[in-house]
Amino acid sequence: MLTVYSDDHRHHFPKYELFNGELVTPFESPARVESVLKRIRGVGLGDVVKPENYGTEPIARVHAPNFVKYLQTAWDQWSALDRTHDILPFVFPVHGLGHTEPDHIDGKVGYFAFDTGAPIGPHTWQAVQSSANCAVAAQKHVAAGARSAFALCRPPGHHAGSATHGGYCYVNNAAVAAQAFLDDGAKRVTILDIDYHHGNGTQEIFYRRSDVQFVSIHADPKREFPYFLGNQDERGSAAGLGYTLNYPLADFSEFDVWGAALEHGLKQIAEYSPDCVVVSHGVDAFEDDPISRFRLKSEEFLRIGEAIARLNVPTLFVLEGGYDVDAFGVNVVNVLQGFEAVKP
Repeated sequence: MLTVYSDDHRHHFPKYELFNGELVTPFESPARVESVLKRIRGVGLGDVVKPENYGTEPIARVHAPNFVKYLQTAWDQWSALDRTHDILPFVFPVHGLGHTEPDHIDGKVGYFAFDTGAPIGPHTWQAVQSSANCAVAAQKHVAAGARSAFALCRPPGHHAGSATHGGYCYVNNAAVAAQAFLDDGAKRVTILDIDYHHGNGTQEIFYRRSDVQFVSIHADPKREFPYFLGNQDERGSAAGLGYTLNYPLADFSEFDVWGAALEHGLKQIAEYSPDCVVVSHGVDAFEDDPISRFRLKSEEFLRIGEAIARLNVPTLFVLEGGYDVDAFGVNVVNVLQGFEAVKP
């Protein structure tokens, strides 16, 4: 399986995030991707290549123009005030406070960020655009006829909405790739999100559309980040009604429960009959993940890959979350190896 990767992710390395009321070192760090890359090379998964630079056009296909401009210019506006620390918001446009984009950077950050977990540093945009480039390059490989590919993206993306960033995510790489498949001629695309946290940004982007099916297995949003979206009764609206399927699971769910949700979701995907599948590939459902509460074991990620492969549909894997670095690379690659083990 081809992997697309760029060293540019290292330029994004925030010092702090605000987590549980404290400034802490971010769980999302360059070490995550380095552990995956080491594992890929250690098991001989396949070639690792660098992406081309596709510019902002693929990003702008799923994100609002003012949001893209904000991501590109936020650090310049911030540093023009002689600020050298990472950007974090401190005010948000909640219910009753209006929703007009402010001119000042302090207001803009709160307007576009939905949490305090996606700091912006001097080189964040470089890493973000490179991450999207990885997704598009891997998508092009699959669209050209490959059975599968892996976009080793960092920063991750599934929490980023059409005009919002948060949860370590800035541009929604899976959404960018899904739209690119459509632009290259696909009629129907499924995004299967296996990350512990709900892909709220992905759901928002495609909620009113029927050409992208969104299937997500995740922690119950009544109890777990990112909250607010991901309930079972959210099934899409307008033309998209019926094309969003959420499987919120209880704390401490093990693979018997998680796997049953996957099996049901895969049946729905088969009925939808997509031309290709984009997997938002997070492994924070792992039993030892530091910020999650599911109980999947490393060997069970092999079974996840095998189950996805049995769809027998061209498949793009896009890296999302997972934060136990020692096991992270193993778990990520286990899914890919499980997929590869099932021959079409």
